This record gives sequence, C-alpha cells and structure tokens, in this order.
Amino acid sequence: MLTLVRSRVRTAALALSAVVALAVGATATTGTTGAAAAPAPAAAKQGPASVAYVEVNNNSMLNVGKYTLAGGGGNVFDVAVIFAANINYDTGTKTAYLHFNENVQRVLDNAATQIRPLQQKGIKVLLSVLGNHQGAGFANFPSQQAASAFAKQLSDAVATYGLDGIDFDDEYAQYGTNGTGQPNASSFVHLMTALRANMPNKIISLYNIGPAASRLSYGGVDVSSKFDYAWNPYYGSWQVPGIALPKSKLSPAAVEIGRTSQTTTADLARRTVSEAYGVFLTYNLDGSNRSADVSAFTRQLYGSDAVYTP
Repeated sequence: MLTLVRSRVRTAALALSAVVALAVGATATTGTTGAAAAPAPAAAKQGPASVAYVEVNNNSMLNVGKYTLAGGGGNVFDVAVIFAANINYDTGTKTAYLHFNENVQRVLDNAATQIRPLQQKGIKVLLSVLGNHQGAGFANFPSQQAASAFAKQLSDAVATYGLDGIDFDDEYAQYGTNGTGQPNASSFVHLMTALRANMPNKIISLYNIGPAASRLSYGGVDVSSKFDYAWNPYYGSWQVPGIALPKSKLSPAAVEIGRTSQTTTADLARRTVSEAYGVFLTYNLDGSNRSADVSAFTRQLYGSDAVYTP
C-alpha cells in the first residue's frame, strides 16, 4: 500500500506565513509588468498534460522550461504553478485579501525574466493561492459580495502580471482563527462563479483538498464544470479527484520530484495512460538536474526520455 504524503510540508507553509490541456486559455494579457509575447509554437507532443509546482521560496520558475523530450524536442511541462500566494485576513476590516510574500512578489515583479520565457515556450503559468493560518479561506466568505471582492483581487493579479490563471489550494487556512467563520456551503461557489465570470478564458485549477473542494454546489449551482483541471493532492499515490470533470481534465496521479521513487512515478504515469486520464501532476521541481526522475514519467506518458538543459 502506498504511503500518502501530505500535500505540502508544514515548514513551507510556515515560511509563507512568516513573511509580511495543454494550452488552455488565451495568451496572457497586458499588465503593468508587460505583455507576454505570442508563444512560439511548441514542438508537437501527444499525451497527458504535465504540471509542475515550483516552491518559489527556494527555487526558480525557469526550471520548468529546462526539460524537453529527447524524441521531438517538445516541452516536458505544459503548466507551471507559482507556489504560492496567500489568502490573508485583515482583522481591522474583517476582510480577506490576496498577499504575496517577498519571494512570490519578486517573481511577479520580474515577470519579464521569470514568467515570459516560459510562456514564450508555450508553457502556461498559474498562481497558486494558499491559506496562511489567519482564518481566511475560500470556504468561509460571509457573503456573496465578500467572495466577489476576493475574486476581483485574483483576476486583477492575473491581468496585472500577465498570468494564465489561478490554482486553489485550501490548506492552512485555520478556519475560526481571528474570529473568522467556519466553512459554509455558499462561499466557494460564489467565489468560483465570480472568478470564472471575470476570467472566462483563463485557467482555474483545483488542488483537491480542504473544505472548499467538498463544497462545489449550492442553491442549485454546481461549479465543478468551471474548473479546467483538478488533481490529487497526495504525492506518491493514485486518487481520482471527486469532481464532475472529464478524465481529460483530471490527474489522479501525483508525484514529488526527488522524493517519490522512480518506480512509483513510472507506475503512476503508466496507469495515467492506460486509464486515459489527461493530466499528470508533479511537485517541487528544483534547480538540480532531475532528468532521471522526470524521465521516469515521460517514458510512460510520451515514449521519450527527458533532456535537461541548464
């Protein structure tokens, strides 16, 4: 039986709190940091979309673009996720707000050198948003207006920095802290409805964990279909996300690069193909040459080894 590895190491979450497929969606919009150039056509590749989360407290987003397929030269990764911005809580105004720690802010402020090179290769870049131990979360907005206000902050960030979308990760909110409410049935539905209205052609993905992930329907509205992707949050395991999306938008497999064994990684990739799922999730791509770990899944997904180019 596989050991389930918790989705994010707690030290990473504490570090965040300490500091005060394939081509889905349109080309990144113009923002204050500059518009994304039209991406060069990526070399053709057949198979599931591969996703890479990058802990930008420690690693560069540019690592995602350093892997290509030996056979054909296509990008290994199709989606790169900036991990992570935070949903914080202002105890004075009693409102949630979007927060960037200094490392996330540095990536965004330097989009021309940290984000655009990936987009120009045809890789989509998302911003993951994570709880921050302050009581604010996606599942406890007290009203539709409050949820819509936070949705606007998210869509404004996507527009300002020329990103390709938002990833929701409902961990570490610590619901109830600072007098905040517990999760309610309407909050995430209102948030998702407003965000999709604001960003009809951008990517919205769900890290399938936490109270928000189990509260996708309210008042006759089900927001499941508003997501582009949903994935398993437990590395080294197989778990089909419980959301009404087609297989092409789901990743039941999840691996942590450098920690999940290459044997397990290969097995999960093989199962992804054999069961016709359309996404393969990886976490914690760092600056080392991880071509052996990456090849463990690219051989199964694409029939090719991965090549690392520093």
